Amino acid sequence: MTAWHDAADLAGAALLLLGALVCLTGVIGLLRLPDVLARSSAATNPQTLGILLLTAGVALRLRSWADLGTLALVVFFQLLTNPVAAHLVARVAYRTGQTGDCALLFDELAGSEPDRRN
Repeated sequence: MTAWHDAADLAGAALLLLGALVCLTGVIGLLRLPDVLARSSAATNPQTLGILLLTAGVALRLRSWADLGTLALVVFFQLLTNPVAAHLVARVAYRTGQTGDCALLFDELAGSEPDRRN
């Protein structure tokens, strides 16, 4: 192996470790945060960064064009679906009254949606 391959392997391993640690902070946030809105943020934001770091590390380790195309699709769909999932979870939590009024600084949806809170 050349020095370039060794450096790429080392950088890939570092990115894999960093991505795993970022994902771990997201899991800790899911367990420790008090309400649905904060948990949905902890479920999506660190996980998105973590998956980006993990796929970058895997891309540095694999070095195949077919693998890089697959990893690019993984990143694309993660970036596409994570914000949408967080928005839907927050909207359902708001509509069912799971958020509580004290968690919101501004309630912009107060007059626009039917009140279905229990």
